[in-house]
Amino acid sequence: MTLENMDLSRILRTALSGGGEFADIYFEEGTSTSIVCEDGKIEKIVAGTDRGVGIRVISDLRTAYAYTNEVTEKALLALAETVSRAVRGKEFGAAIDMRSRLVGPGFAIKTPPDGVSLQDKVAVVRRADEAARRMDDRVRQVMVVYRDGRVRTQVANSLGEFIETSRTGTVFLSQVVAAQGEVIQTGYEPVGGFRGFEIFDGRRPEEVARTAASRALMMLTARKAPAGMMPVVISSEAGGTMVHEAIGHGLEADLAQAGMSVYAGKIGTQVASPLVTVIDDATIPNARGSYSFDDEGVPGQKTVLVENGVLKRYLYDRLSAMKDGCASSGNGRRESYHAKPIVRMSNTLIAPGETPPESVIREVEKGLFVRKMGGGQVNTVTGDFVFEVSEGYLIENGAVAEPVRGATLTGNGPEVLKKVTKIGNDLGFGIGTCGKEGQGAPVSDAQPTLLISEITVGGAV
Repeated sequence: MTLENMDLSRILRTALSGGGEFADIYFEEGTSTSIVCEDGKIEKIVAGTDRGVGIRVISDLRTAYAYTNEVTEKALLALAETVSRAVRGKEFGAAIDMRSRLVGPGFAIKTPPDGVSLQDKVAVVRRADEAARRMDDRVRQVMVVYRDGRVRTQVANSLGEFIETSRTGTVFLSQVVAAQGEVIQTGYEPVGGFRGFEIFDGRRPEEVARTAASRALMMLTARKAPAGMMPVVISSEAGGTMVHEAIGHGLEADLAQAGMSVYAGKIGTQVASPLVTVIDDATIPNARGSYSFDDEGVPGQKTVLVENGVLKRYLYDRLSAMKDGCASSGNGRRESYHAKPIVRMSNTLIAPGETPPESVIREVEKGLFVRKMGGGQVNTVTGDFVFEVSEGYLIENGAVAEPVRGATLTGNGPEVLKKVTKIGNDLGFGIGTCGKEGQGAPVSDAQPTLLISEITVGGAV
């Protein structure tokens, strides 16, 4: 049974019987396959289906939430009663007319994964594993992961809205560890998005694995990165780790409202170089962070957060929008029906500029070129961050020179973004799963090639 066969108005009214300004019901049904290969062996194959429903009430800007995997009208009425007992507030007096129905168009899928045999999925994993191992005797460990899933959701709320969406996604990644003497290096390469098995039309599994292996092998013989303040060019190939960590999280309204963001209270002020425009866009076709409606039933949107260096707005879900008296930006997301929605990024990017990438590099006499970012972390309260560089090179006389390893980038988000002096006319995307409050959400981030005039590089002294 799904929501359209139930008396949704009755369930919502029951949830609001203890008071409240807003209530919604979230139904989710998902199927997934996961294959993991390590040390040349298929270590894990997991395939399954999960379905369940969560009910939420917002009262006096606080949330009560409960969920169940028993999808019957009787079970949901009991769940609604449980939620209603957790809140006390003004009686909900509006009519709930469930005639409004919207269906998210979804994204075109060329080869749905559920139409591909498990044997064929295992085969691409094995092909990648073998390709990486054949690269060099110094390859010590290879891990290859394949995941796909299809999720159908339905949202009904006390505004009378009923929204149904469906998303199909596929992710494939390879992680390779290489060793030479006492030097150990790791290479990592992912591909994916809200696409089907056609992700391998653009990049064969062997190519993904070889890219990861080549990165690890090259870093084995690279000399240690120099340390100190210097110009840094970050390639569009690096993905958007910088924008995601240095500014993206700080622009989530719940953090700003709690005083946990360095960008709190700075709407209308200069927070970055006039060259920098930051956008969160859930409407990019097939991107890993995209959706037609968020997990609260709000349409996915393109939101300009920073325009020419000036902070324009934050990212909102329904609750944070109620607190600020504005509309949600369509960024209410949740990991599954087990969790309430919270403010999350979708596809976050720095908009391209007008300078050819090679001209950006030519601006630097001596510095660091970052082709691929590693992991990173940020203190959203202060804006301080540190990022690992998984593939980096020296820049000498305006040209990319020898590779270096062990580099880190350390700085403060607003300060570093004000030091962006050149922005390329290219744009490169990275994919990932963003964690927040114990929930993971699929995201992508992107940036053009950009020059930071000065940043602290950690490496060899």
